[in-house]
Amino acid sequence: MSGARTDAIVAEARLWIGTPYRHQASLRGVGCDCLGLVRGVWRAVVGPEPERPGAYSPDWAEASGEERLARAGERHFIPIEPALFAAGDVLLFRWRGGAPAKHLGIASSPTRMIHAHDGASVCEVALTPWWRRRLAFAFRFPDQAA
Repeated sequence: MSGARTDAIVAEARLWIGTPYRHQASLRGVGCDCLGLVRGVWRAVVGPEPERPGAYSPDWAEASGEERLARAGERHFIPIEPALFAAGDVLLFRWRGGAPAKHLGIASSPTRMIHAHDGASVCEVALTPWWRRRLAFAFRFPDQAA
């Protein structure tokens, strides 16, 4: 991925900082969840969303036990080794071992990410050891631009 492309992804994600957390939403400045943030950055940088996620409850991953986000990532992004992520890549985390991965963020540097977390707004945080232990999948945005 080109440096300009990476810069565009990170710059767009940073525009979402301060957007309140709203389950299933994806509207900058109004509300989003972690998936909504990634969907919004996709729309701005790549173009129209390739598929809609459909309705989902806050406990969808626990209820289904399926790696739904990882499978969607494999369909629409370029899977990469989690340890090899770079700025602009999508990071997918497990809250606990054995559970499906259900939280997304966008790496803004090798040591930071932008994400939306329940009960807060979109923010940029350090990728501390706590986060790194939970990193399960990583994806690169596709190269085609809108």
